[in-house]
Amino acid sequence: MLVVSVWAQICAGVADTMKSNLKKSYRLALCAVVSALSLVMLLLTGLIPVGTYAFPCIAGALLAVVVIEAGYASAMLVYVVVSVLSFVLVADKEAALYYTAFLGFYPVFKGVIERINIRVIQYILKFLAFNLCMIGAFYVSIYVLSVPKESFELFSVYLPWVFLLIGNIIFLFYDFCLTRIITEYVNKWRNKLKFK
Repeated sequence: MLVVSVWAQICAGVADTMKSNLKKSYRLALCAVVSALSLVMLLLTGLIPVGTYAFPCIAGALLAVVVIEAGYASAMLVYVVVSVLSFVLVADKEAALYYTAFLGFYPVFKGVIERINIRVIQYILKFLAFNLCMIGAFYVSIYVLSVPKESFELFSVYLPWVFLLIGNIIFLFYDFCLTRIITEYVNKWRNKLKFK
């Protein structure tokens, strides 16, 4: 009887270890797939110039799945890998900068910020992060990546503040869309993909 009990405990321990290893393998595979897809999205900006803003948004949105399925640490690791590889491999350095400066880590940041129960504070922190990152990206693009200042002009009028205002409106829309995508994923696609 004692032998049967010990054997049952050993089998249960092996089964738990196998489940744990399977979950780790799933997480690793998910991170690898999301990294590859994000990098492909950023590489497409070299083929489709209008994608300079759209493809980094899509690549960043993919990180929401990693946050949900594998956690914040795994998502940040994917973000770092894609950011480094994007500056090495992607022809459109401006798209790589937008991904690295904000769009890549925003889904992770959004998950942390939305744990705060006061919605006004959530939006203050979101807009503060967006504006700081975009102003930083503007200066990096001008002084490090040598993007000509003329690209921020319209009819010889220098308009970076107008672009920032428009960017805030687009960011609000992006945040809303990202929330809807995450909700749709959790309610519909997660069960179909068997990540739960």
